Amino acid sequence: MFIHLRKILIPLFLVISIIIIGVVGFIIIEKYSLVDAFYMTIITVATVGFGEVHPLSQVGKLFTSFLIITSFSTFAYAVTSLTQYVADGEFNRNLKLFRMQTAIDKLSNHVIICGYGRNGKQAAHVLKNQGQRFVIIEQKQTIVDTFTHEYKDLVLCGDASHDDVLIKAGIHRASALITTLPIDADNLFIVLSARQLKQSLTIISRASDDNSDKKLYTAGATNVIMPDKIGGAHMASLVMKPDVIEFIDKLSSADGLTQNLVELTFDTIPEAFLNKTIKELEVRNRTGANIVGFKSSAGQYVINPSPETTLTSDAKLFVLGSIDQIEQLKILFKEM
Repeated sequence: MFIHLRKILIPLFLVISIIIIGVVGFIIIEKYSLVDAFYMTIITVATVGFGEVHPLSQVGKLFTSFLIITSFSTFAYAVTSLTQYVADGEFNRNLKLFRMQTAIDKLSNHVIICGYGRNGKQAAHVLKNQGQRFVIIEQKQTIVDTFTHEYKDLVLCGDASHDDVLIKAGIHRASALITTLPIDADNLFIVLSARQLKQSLTIISRASDDNSDKKLYTAGATNVIMPDKIGGAHMASLVMKPDVIEFIDKLSSADGLTQNLVELTFDTIPEAFLNKTIKELEVRNRTGANIVGFKSSAGQYVINPSPETTLTSDAKLFVLGSIDQIEQLKILFKEM
């Protein structure tokens, strides 16, 4: 950024320097007042042809001649530099970068996606449909130029393995990071950097090699996804129990039955419902939705939990229902 600003600041600095030299020179040589010295400097460097404020001495005439010659070359350089800066499109590019960074700086609890390949695109598509704000970091400018989604201004062109790029993406305010690079070593380095910058960050990493998942977990990844294994297992499951798998896919899909399966955390539930049993919550009676799963504070999952199960700190509930039922659930919690 500083390199780009130099193209504006240097010509501006030279012009201001000429004006200061002129004002100081007229005050010392001709004993002009500050206003007269400034006025004389401006009409001299602008070569407008106005008369002198007061008759000049011989030394004053030489100084004025020097000021005219110097200012002419300085202004020519300044105009040329600024014109080239605008004509080459650098001004628009830097303005776009400034606006993008300003928008990113206003984000919080957003997701950072590292890499915009096949998996990165899919992650962005799902997050977009869910209304989740995100920032993409992509190293190839040719790929960045192809963005057309509504968050197209929130795309950083850079290397996600560099701490300064992650900081620009707002990692300290982000809720999660997804790294989808094709090379496991690159993902490992990003996970290490991200975990060092924010300990509480949820980090999802892609892995290709069988032995890479353990290293990524050790580096600080919250979850490691191996697309090739998942894809093969998913296809095999579709052969064995197609209807079940398609039903589950629809529940978790960004299309169709969107938001029909949601999770409720201890922090998102109103105080009136805290430390109560599932039976006391009366979610089904109040909204028609069903509690189908429970995750304890110890990380254990329970399918169809008992009505006597108590919602304690760090626990989660998984609720299944139609769009209207889930909306009723949200309204219920807001009213409590």
